[in-house]
Amino acid sequence: MSFLVNRRELLRASLALTAAAGVAAPALIGRAEAAVLKLKLSSSLANDPKFANGRVYYDYLVKQIAGSSLAGQIEVAFFPDNQLGQEIDVINSVKLGVIDMMVSGSSIAANLVPLVGTYDLGYLFSSFPQQTRAFDAGAAAPIEQALLKGANIRIIAWAYNFGSRSVLARKAVNTPDDLAGLKIRTLPNPVITECLRLMGAAATPMAFGEIYTALQAGVLDGLEHDPPTIMASKFYETAKFYSLTRHNFSPLAIYFSDTTFNRMAPALRDGFIEAANKAAADTRAHGLLVEQEALAQLKDKGVTVIDCDREAFRKRVLPQTDAFVKARPDAKPVVDLIRATAA
Repeated sequence: MSFLVNRRELLRASLALTAAAGVAAPALIGRAEAAVLKLKLSSSLANDPKFANGRVYYDYLVKQIAGSSLAGQIEVAFFPDNQLGQEIDVINSVKLGVIDMMVSGSSIAANLVPLVGTYDLGYLFSSFPQQTRAFDAGAAAPIEQALLKGANIRIIAWAYNFGSRSVLARKAVNTPDDLAGLKIRTLPNPVITECLRLMGAAATPMAFGEIYTALQAGVLDGLEHDPPTIMASKFYETAKFYSLTRHNFSPLAIYFSDTTFNRMAPALRDGFIEAANKAAADTRAHGLLVEQEALAQLKDKGVTVIDCDREAFRKRVLPQTDAFVKARPDAKPVVDLIRATAA
């Protein structure tokens, strides 16, 4: 009798466990479906939380995600200092959906869609606030549409590079004649390379990750970049004269793979785009603050900062914009909008 009772008790316990498992199963499935979306974000710059725009943007983006409904649903892994490859390789990986995001100047995208090179025209922008006015007036939309159509890449937010681009060299540069013959690294982008050529330099396209050793070896005489990037990447160790040519106020783009965008749930996507734009606004404000601080630190590192003859450089470069628009009429509306906001 006790044996039968024990069998009945075991049967009831087994049925109870089976029923409980049936109830619990949907909950387990639900948790599996709510898996965290993990995104990869690349930057060519050093992992510097003050002077490197990629790291600064990443920190602001993580903060925005943590304070929103996206917390626990999206995680962003940051890969600075060319860890995922040189910029030209990374942007092609974003195009293919292998890498989700990239923070970089607009210049690198001109290698995929030439119209993006409009923003690299020398002395087109006069300041970063003007750039924002121009983008708000519609100067960003044609570039965004062309990049999405031509390269499967979205620009989900715009920020600023941390200062205008100027020339760091081994010798003092005050005029275009001083720049003549100097091998100055430029982005591997034909528009900005032509800008530096018109300024007088022997413009030398080169990947960002190769600059420091090329300066050390004497392959380069200098480069053109903003003060915080020069500080963060320690280029001041190899060249000691920084001439404030301010030939380009380069926009900073937050590139996002359209492949990744399309696989995100709409609610998640909308929240993420909002967070990305808020982080970009914070990055713009940060960038405006640190340019002068970086200049002061460069002086402390022994760099001579030269307030050169900018007007002489500007006059040399002026024909570039007209030639670009003539060769690429689709750039004219963008140029016209930018010029209209210059006052």
